[in-house]
Amino acid sequence: MDVVVWFFLLGVLAKLVKSDLRLPEPLYETLSIYLLIAIGLKGGIELSRQSLWDLLPQIALCVGLGLLIPVLVMPVLRALGLRAIDAASMAAHYGSVSVVTFAVGLAYLNTKGIATSSHAPLWVAVMEAPGIVAGIVLAYWYAKDGSTSASGDDGGLRSVLHDVLFGKSVLLLMGGLLIGAVMGEQGVAPIAPLFITPFKGVLALFLLELGLVAGARLGDLRRYGLRLIAFGLFAPPVLAMLGMAGARALGLGVGDMVVFAVLAASASYIAAPTAMRMALPKANAALSITASLGLTFPFNIVVGVPLYTHIAVWWGSV
Repeated sequence: MDVVVWFFLLGVLAKLVKSDLRLPEPLYETLSIYLLIAIGLKGGIELSRQSLWDLLPQIALCVGLGLLIPVLVMPVLRALGLRAIDAASMAAHYGSVSVVTFAVGLAYLNTKGIATSSHAPLWVAVMEAPGIVAGIVLAYWYAKDGSTSASGDDGGLRSVLHDVLFGKSVLLLMGGLLIGAVMGEQGVAPIAPLFITPFKGVLALFLLELGLVAGARLGDLRRYGLRLIAFGLFAPPVLAMLGMAGARALGLGVGDMVVFAVLAASASYIAAPTAMRMALPKANAALSITASLGLTFPFNIVVGVPLYTHIAVWWGSV
C-alpha cells in the first residue's frame, strides 16, 4: 500500500480503540479546499500543453460514465429493497467521483512507475457533476409522493442543478483547471511550493481525518445489514471494469485504464452528500454515506487500486 493509505488505517484504528484523536473541523475544511485546488492546478498545467480538441473523446467518456452509472445502479438498489428516493440518492453518490480516491490511485501508480496522462485531473472535474445530476433526475422520475422537492425557498430542479454545477467541489476543481491552463507551468511556479510540492503530505492528513470518520461509521453496518455491505464491496469492481473498458476502447494506456477504473469505482462523499441534502431532503443520508465512505472508499484504497492495476497491466499485455 502507498504510505498515505496507512494514515487512513491509523484513523480507523484510533476510533476502534476509542482514542481522543481528532482534527479540528476548520482544518478538515481547509484540507478539502487545498486538495481540490491543487488537483485542479495540476490538471490545468498539463491541459495548457494539450489540444482540447484531442481530449473531446475522453471528456465524452467521463460524461457518459457519470450519467450511465446511476442508471445502472438504481434498479440494483431498488431490488435490494431501498426506497426510490434512497436508491436515487445513493446512485448519485456512485455516479459522482471521489477526488481523494483518485489522488490515492495516482500516488500508487507513481510508486509503481506506471505513467498516466498528465491531464487526468480534468477527468475528475468533468465526471463529478453528471452523476449527481443523473441521480436527481432519477429521483424526480421514480418518486410518486413529491418527496423529492428541493429544500430551498425557490425549490425546483433548476435551483438544485445550479447548486450542483456551481458548488464548492466543482467550482474549485474547474477554477484550478482554468487557472493552471491559462497560466501554465511558468505562471503557476510562484505558488508551486504551496500547492504542488506538499500535496502528498496534505493528502496523508486528510486521509487520517477520513479514517476517523469511517471508523465512527463502522457500527452503522450492523444496522443496514448484509445487503448494503454486499453492494458497497461488490459494486466498485464491477463499475471499475466498465471504466477500464471505456478507456481501453479509446486506446488509452495502462495507467489511464487504472485511472478510469478508479473514477468509475469510486463514490462521492463530499460533493454528492451536500447536493443530496439540498435536492432530496427526505432521503436517508446516513445510508449513502455509510456505503460510500464506510465501505467503498476503504475497499478502493486498500484493495481496489492494486487490484485494478493488476487487471489493467494484464489486459494491456493481451
